[in-house]
Order: sequence, then structure tokens, then C-alpha cells
Amino acid sequence: MRVILTEDLKGKGKKGDLINVADGYARNYLIPRGLAVEATEDKIQDLARMKQVEARRKEKAKDRAQELASRLATVGIVLKARAGEKGRLFGSITNKDIAAALTEVIGEEIDKKKVELEEPIRALGQYTVTVHLYSGVSQEVKVTVEPEE
Repeated sequence: MRVILTEDLKGKGKKGDLINVADGYARNYLIPRGLAVEATEDKIQDLARMKQVEARRKEKAKDRAQELASRLATVGIVLKARAGEKGRLFGSITNKDIAAALTEVIGEEIDKKKVELEEPIRALGQYTVTVHLYSGVSQEVKVTVEPEE
């Protein structure tokens, strides 16, 4: 029996996949639990339309991320922090601080989880930080840490 999965199913496929399974498995397990629906011609056509819409949505998101990456390429941020002798900071600068500064500079929300920082910045100086915007789209940003006056 051909079914369309409505949920990811380990070992069988992902949501939206059209698969062949035994009749009993489909009727007694997949369909009653809402894990799949029987694949009729109408549902197969609906699935094809949904996949086209999803592909367009992903393409738009990737284009938006690439546009944002090009804007980030021209941006460098300067963060002020209290520092002691020899340029050591009192505290540290984290990916949250960098994301907030980027959001303020470019006017678009940057999630702190997208800012890749191996360890918090604990000293004055210039650093290069990678911002992952979308799968396969990332941009390096220059971060300069200066002492507060």
C-alpha cells in the first residue's frame, strides 16, 4: 500500500515522503496513529504542491540570508568594555553581546545562536567572528573591543 507520511518515521522516511508499506502495517499502525495517510491521486497532487511551496519558501529564506550576509560584510562593530591592566576585561564579551550589537547596527534581528564564538572574548583587540545565517550561508564580521573611558 502506498502512503504519505505525516510525521518523520525512523527507518521509513521523513514527513511528506511517499512510501510503499505492507497493507496491515498501514491500516493497523500508521493510519490509526496519524503517522500516515493513504496515497490517493488528490493527496499526491496536494503533496507535490506543498513541496513546491516549501521549495519556494526555502529559496526566499536563502536569498534573504545572502542579502543579509552582503550587508554584514560591510559592517564592523565596536564594543566598549571595562578593562584593567594589560588589556584584560572585567568580565567577557559573549555571542549574546555581539548579536545585540549586530542587531542594533543593521536593524535586523540576529539570534545569538547564529554567532559562532569559540570562547568568550576576555581581552581588548580585534577579532573575527562568524555569523551563520542559513544552511551554507555565513559571513565573517570584524569585532573590535575597546576600553571604556
